[in-house]
Amino acid sequence: MAMSEIENDDWLDIGILRNVAALATLPKKKGDSMKAAAFSRFGGPEVIEYRELATPAPRPGNVLVKVLAAGVNRLEHYLREGSVLRDIRLPHVLGSDAAGEIAATGSGVTQFRVGERVVPMPGYPLDPRDDEHAPLSAAPSYAIGGIRNWGTYAELVEVPAKWVLRDDTGLAPEQVATLPMVLVTAVRSVRRVGGVKAGDRVLVHAGASGTGTMNIQVARTLGARIATTVQGATQAKLAASLGAELVVDVESRDFVKDVLDWTEGRGVDVAVDNLGGEVLAKTIDATRVGGTIVAMGFVAGVEVRFHIRNFFFTHKRLLGTLMGDVEDFRWGLAQVRAGHIRPLLDRVLPLAEAAEAHRLIAANAVNGNLVLRP
Repeated sequence: MAMSEIENDDWLDIGILRNVAALATLPKKKGDSMKAAAFSRFGGPEVIEYRELATPAPRPGNVLVKVLAAGVNRLEHYLREGSVLRDIRLPHVLGSDAAGEIAATGSGVTQFRVGERVVPMPGYPLDPRDDEHAPLSAAPSYAIGGIRNWGTYAELVEVPAKWVLRDDTGLAPEQVATLPMVLVTAVRSVRRVGGVKAGDRVLVHAGASGTGTMNIQVARTLGARIATTVQGATQAKLAASLGAELVVDVESRDFVKDVLDWTEGRGVDVAVDNLGGEVLAKTIDATRVGGTIVAMGFVAGVEVRFHIRNFFFTHKRLLGTLMGDVEDFRWGLAQVRAGHIRPLLDRVLPLAEAAEAHRLIAANAVNGNLVLRP
């Protein structure tokens, strides 16, 4: 895989999704329809069609969200082309990220009112018996939105009320829609699993990617000093603007050497690795004695070779994580509201141009996040 792909690619462990039972067809209101960007066969961006589909009616305990803006993630490109998962019921509507407002509520839902601004969790268990599972993303029925159920590339999306949060960020829907997946993942990785605290020195890889930019912002919010890796001057400028103190261009520099020089030979307290492969193996050497390496991606490779003595002689910890839970998301949104974390919006396209959005994602032609507006 080319390094350009590594820097701009999103991560996701698709394996957990294969264990989720197929979701039953959503109930429909007879005669109602909505506009959506859907695909009926796997293939290139051109398979996405802007079409009318039946409007889902909110089942008991669920809400119907009017989508004001939908975020686009690279995972959806892989799903559309069928390279990571093919047992998807077609036609299908992709999308895990959205900002919207309550359009209707199912029976038993009392915590929301119609018209209230909300933002759904980007992933949650499909089986209510798994709702209290910890960590949430390890629940047997956990699925990212738009994989086993219809997602956010539509005018309306049905979501269990338990997995919907009020949007009190004060930001435009287009900005909020860039946040869900990368924000909840970064908070989980940096704050909860990495345990980053004020004064820590933290290494974040792919500092210009979606997850990398958010990891930098979360670590900075916690008071850490940050080193990051990038490719090229444009990415370096972006990473520095977000608060990275040391920016290493891996096209010409050895990040292990530069990080060790930056820490006076000690190594970082916490390293957050969203790349895997050989990068993770080198990251171990850039981490201090007793330090923590958080593994949360694999776009540089799913296999890692390292000497085990690098751990038991140095008391280092290697921890894995995926996406976070409601508390992670709530904490992250509070930091957004306070101005500590900002969305990185590249451009907004009409929902009717979802195919073009996927073409841009596939071509690595997006800096920041891309959003669709119904």
